[in-house]
Amino acid sequence: MPHTVVVLADGFEEVEAVTVIDLLRRAEIKVTILGLDGVEVRGAHDMWVRADQMFRGFSEPFDALVLPGGGPGTKKLAGAVEVLELVRQSYEQGLLCAAICAAPTVFAKAGILSGKNAVCYPGCEDKMGDAIISEDAVVVDGNIITSRAAGTAIPFALELIFALVGEEVEENVRSSILY
Repeated sequence: MPHTVVVLADGFEEVEAVTVIDLLRRAEIKVTILGLDGVEVRGAHDMWVRADQMFRGFSEPFDALVLPGGGPGTKKLAGAVEVLELVRQSYEQGLLCAAICAAPTVFAKAGILSGKNAVCYPGCEDKMGDAIISEDAVVVDGNIITSRAAGTAIPFALELIFALVGEEVEENVRSSILY
């Protein structure tokens, strides 16, 4: 069973995090929620999520890294040297690296979007380095998946499922949620 880690910082976008976590778990993908600064993480709209464990000290092997957006949360992720290092290491190891909304800017800051096709929340393009910006809902370039915003969380999550466990499981989850 593939293992995905989702890193949350205070100010994360709830729809982007919860939708991805929910759909990945429906696909029977192991998901570990990591709290950047605590186990209790407050979303941008005052929803609280209890992380499975703290980011610091996490050392299990995993197959995919997901960063939800949300302006304040993204800023905290981008300011955490250890998150940037995890992004770089994950990319270099060929693991799936996925980010949505403003969070692809963290990938840019980590240096993994150079010359890559990517998408981000409108208005964040100036923080995307020399990525090739698209306006598609979800963009896949090698082992990087990016998406635009809360409204694209379902197709983003389905693309992750497809990448991790294949078309049959992705289609089963898609059908079960009537998407």
